[in-house]
Amino acid sequence: MRPAFMILPVRVCTIGFLALLLAAGCTTLPPGTGQPHPPSSALEPSVENALGKAFVPLAKSHGDDSGFRMLSAGIDGLTARVEMIEAAQRSLDLQTYIFRADVSGDVIARALLRAADRGVRVRVLTDDGEAKGDERILSLAAKPGIEFRLFNPLRYRGHLKLLRGADWLFEEGRLDYRMHNKLMVADNAVAIIGGRNIGDQYFQIDPESQFGDDDVVVAGPIVQSLSAVFDQFWNSDLAIPAPVVDKRHTSDKALSDYRAMLAKDGDQAGAKHAESAPSPKSTPGADRQPFLDIVSGRTQLIWSPMKLIYDSPDKKDVDKGNSPGRLIYRALAEQAGAVKTELLMVTPYFIPSPEELQLLKEERDRNARVRILTNSLAAAPNTEAHSGYIHYRVGLLQQGVELYEVRALLGNTRGSGQSKAISRHGNYGLHAKLFVFDRKVAFVGSMNFDQRSKHLNTEIGVLISSPELSREIGARFDALTQLDNAYTVTLDDGAVGKPRLVWKTQEDGKVIEYRKEPARNEWQRLKVKFLSAIPLDKEL
Repeated sequence: MRPAFMILPVRVCTIGFLALLLAAGCTTLPPGTGQPHPPSSALEPSVENALGKAFVPLAKSHGDDSGFRMLSAGIDGLTARVEMIEAAQRSLDLQTYIFRADVSGDVIARALLRAADRGVRVRVLTDDGEAKGDERILSLAAKPGIEFRLFNPLRYRGHLKLLRGADWLFEEGRLDYRMHNKLMVADNAVAIIGGRNIGDQYFQIDPESQFGDDDVVVAGPIVQSLSAVFDQFWNSDLAIPAPVVDKRHTSDKALSDYRAMLAKDGDQAGAKHAESAPSPKSTPGADRQPFLDIVSGRTQLIWSPMKLIYDSPDKKDVDKGNSPGRLIYRALAEQAGAVKTELLMVTPYFIPSPEELQLLKEERDRNARVRILTNSLAAAPNTEAHSGYIHYRVGLLQQGVELYEVRALLGNTRGSGQSKAISRHGNYGLHAKLFVFDRKVAFVGSMNFDQRSKHLNTEIGVLISSPELSREIGARFDALTQLDNAYTVTLDDGAVGKPRLVWKTQEDGKVIEYRKEPARNEWQRLKVKFLSAIPLDKEL
């Protein structure tokens, strides 16, 4: 899930041999250079359409505040997106790191095609680093009314791991830079922003892997700013029209084949889950209408001051001081630096930089409580990232930071965003990125607390000055850190010499302590131990 590691297996290969192989399967496109980028700005909201009528007058009555509503259940995240697409009448802008060609991806693709059929201008911008095997999504570019661009695309468009790895090896400096943003804006009147990609894992309908995550539906002045940021990325030199990158999968034939597949009952996209998982329509909770309830007023938005924070599309140059722009980390560090009583952090990956370690130390020096929830080894979606995280546990605990690691098999589903039926498979993992500052201000967005998010990925999120939202996230934090859902990580007071860790949890009603890190199997422990000896932190 983290593209930098695709280069590791090929470092030992012969450069000249790989270059010859790569040349046979590459596009001739020099990504990021010389491509046409006609300016295209977001359409102004209008009270003549349903979404404008629902949100524009309401926003005016709340002044500078913006409205929000959390989407914490995975199926709500999928349903709300489809409902928003169906409600759009003028424009739809979709930006995502991953767009999987699976059950949920096909559900959203159908909705996008229907939107274009009724005259909605649709723009889709996806990152290309994790797009392997999802090429049929690109065929949407052949539909009149849909524009599709790829951010920082690879040259090699095939599936051979060796050649794909070679592409990363030869252009590591360019390809290591990815767009991690997740955003959807409809009619420039309402938006969804948060941490979810488009895929079954992120909407918690895949028995083999479920990611607990969060989005917020937002309305009001913040939407204009979100549209402006989308346009910055859309018009970036790294956002290349998909037909220029991949002619084969953006052809009229490719779209015709995809539409035929989508029209079939029991199509290929749903076949792999047909026996073991319900479809989105039959999933518990799928009969809810999270977005339509907001539009109708049955679910009230919460209005509060809200600040958009994000990285500029050319973050790598801004980060190095070579050009002006925005860096999301600066805004988050400033907010964290002002904490007086408590910082709550939910992050799937936790690999702090020296500056971030110093920031946490200063908070502890002020006697602020610092509580962090991340993935356990058994729940970790990425072993490499966990191998970086393990270096920091002892030092943080010695400073008084409280560490919790969520379990893959939850004891209960409170705060998890998913049903008991899907949780029983024991494949839960965190993907949410939530920070709460003094129970007054909350961050919801795409940024992990790791060095990749700080330096190598562009990120986006919102700071919401709402004690109500802060309490909501705090309650879910408390639920997920209960002993039947997580390991409480502490230091062994009786250990002699080198500090040793203890993992405390509850199983079958009994409190259990582990002196050996809980894992799915011994191979997983060995892999993490091996990777932890490699200095990868800046890539994690």
